[in-house]
Amino acid sequence: MVDSKKSILAWSFYDWANSAFATTVMAGFFPVFFKEYWSTTDNVTLSTWYLGLANSTASILIAALSPFLGAIADQGTAKKKLLILFAFIGIISTGALWIVQQGSWQVAILFYVVASVGFMGGNIFYDSLLPGIASKEKIDYTSSLGFALGYIGGGLLFLINVLMYLHPHIFGIPDGATAIKLSFLSVAIWWAVFSIPIMIFVEEPKIHEPVGIFKAIKGGWSQLISTIQKVRQLKVVGTFLIAYWLYIDGVDTIIRMSIDYGTSLGFPSSSLITALLLVQFIAFPATLVYNWFSSKIGIKNAIYIGIIGYSSITIFGVFVSEEWHFYVIAVVIGCFQGGIQALSRSMYSRIIPKDQAAEFFGFYNMLGKFAAIVGPPLMGYVGLATGNPRLGILSIIILFILGGYVLSKVDLKEGEMMAESFDLK
Repeated sequence: MVDSKKSILAWSFYDWANSAFATTVMAGFFPVFFKEYWSTTDNVTLSTWYLGLANSTASILIAALSPFLGAIADQGTAKKKLLILFAFIGIISTGALWIVQQGSWQVAILFYVVASVGFMGGNIFYDSLLPGIASKEKIDYTSSLGFALGYIGGGLLFLINVLMYLHPHIFGIPDGATAIKLSFLSVAIWWAVFSIPIMIFVEEPKIHEPVGIFKAIKGGWSQLISTIQKVRQLKVVGTFLIAYWLYIDGVDTIIRMSIDYGTSLGFPSSSLITALLLVQFIAFPATLVYNWFSSKIGIKNAIYIGIIGYSSITIFGVFVSEEWHFYVIAVVIGCFQGGIQALSRSMYSRIIPKDQAAEFFGFYNMLGKFAAIVGPPLMGYVGLATGNPRLGILSIIILFILGGYVLSKVDLKEGEMMAESFDLK
């Protein structure tokens, strides 16, 4: 039932469930454990290169599959089934990290890539269920509720995992390494348990004429081509998407690779994990404040400031030499992370045809899956080629400079007028 409180809460709790993977595994403990436990090389830049390739591979796989999976889900009434399938893949692969032995970096990478595909693939169908449970009047509230619960849920389990790692004996755990492996297992259990509400209480709207899988795949390909043609007509939309892809790739790279970078510089894992925890609890209120700030200076200027903020992080990262430097970086990331993502979505919504928003946002989300394809391997390759991880982090500034430059070519007013006239065609 649309706007049912039970359905809305059940849907939102899936964000609470799977955000634990994004915080504890993807951004937090996997980079640390990969470098210090699973990797068999003492060359820190080589392990960074491997991790960068893993992140890039997962993003490429899900981005390539997403338009076809989306079409199958839409035309075959299979959103919920596919959500459960991809969640199951992610949960099992995350839990399997518990059994990976020291030095088995290839197995760890395999499980991580598969778990990441499960995480990102599940989100495609999670997002696609939203219009079926919330009306236009409630959709912003419902989306925000999921966003908020994701920050809180992911941050809460990560806090518990950090305490397990820093003080293992309090939890009856023999050492920090065992604590991290147990953290991977706890994420799998958390993800599974809190996915139950969406499985039970969210009903997927039925369509009258479901189609077969091959026809659905063909339909997905046709829709993708059609959307690309429309984006080419709406030149402002195309320009913005190029800008967005560049700077959001930089943002996602900083999020995913910062812990690995700190470990490469020899900082203790406990300090790096604490810094990441700080990001989680700053990001939510900072996002609300940043949205208010954008109303005062304009949405495009606010995105510029976010790009400048992240560019400053990459420059400051080159000169990091003390533990407190990482805490400063954590605060700055927390201030800009949610804001630049939320405002990018808002700006995009202003320049697309309102009566074709679902189609255009499908393309936007697909493009977002391609984020972190260039940045992680770029950072890893530059660090490996120069033997200096500091130059690796500095290379990411290229994405922010190019993204900011292309964004300067986006005329917001022209985009809004083109979107309105396109509606009439």
